Amino acid sequence: MVIVKIPLDLYDARMSNQDFDFIFGSWKVHNRRLKEPLSGSSEWIEFDSTYFARPVWGGLANIDEYEALESPWGEIHGMTLRLYDTKSEQWTIYWANRNNGKLDPPMTGAWKNGVGEFYDQELFRGRMIYVRFLWMHESENTARWEQAFSDDGGKTWETNWIMEKERVS
Repeated sequence: MVIVKIPLDLYDARMSNQDFDFIFGSWKVHNRRLKEPLSGSSEWIEFDSTYFARPVWGGLANIDEYEALESPWGEIHGMTLRLYDTKSEQWTIYWANRNNGKLDPPMTGAWKNGVGEFYDQELFRGRMIYVRFLWMHESENTARWEQAFSDDGGKTWETNWIMEKERVS
C-alpha cells in the first residue's frame, strides 16, 4: 500500500475528501476516559491502545481498527468506517464494536480550519443526548480525538474521552 502524505498547509475545503489522510498508518494511543459521563464525576481513567487506518475507494472512504487490550472496561476491539459525500462535502462516520457486531448510528460533519467536527444524537442512560467528535492534528506524527456529550441540547458539552495519538509508522 502506498500512502501519500499531504502537507498540512494544503488542507482546506477544496481538498476535503483528503481530510483524514493524516491518520493513515499505525499509531499508539493514550486514552483518557471519564469514568462516569454526565454524572458530575471528574474521575478520569487512563489506558493505552493501538490504531491502524487505511484508505479505501481511492480516498473517498477510509477504515480503521482500534484495539485496547487492557482497559478498565475489558478488551475493546473497534472499527471505524468513514465515508465522504462529494455532494454535501461532509463525512459520515460509523463505529462498530466487536462486542455487539453492528455499526452504530453515524456521526456527520466536516473539517474547518484544521478541526473536524462531527455530531449525532444517541440514547444514553434512557434519554437522548447530543454527541460530538472533534479531530485535530498538529503534525504528521500526532493527532487528537475527543468525544463530548451534551444533555442540554448542545448549550454545554462535557468531554468524556480523549485519545492522544502518536504515529508508529
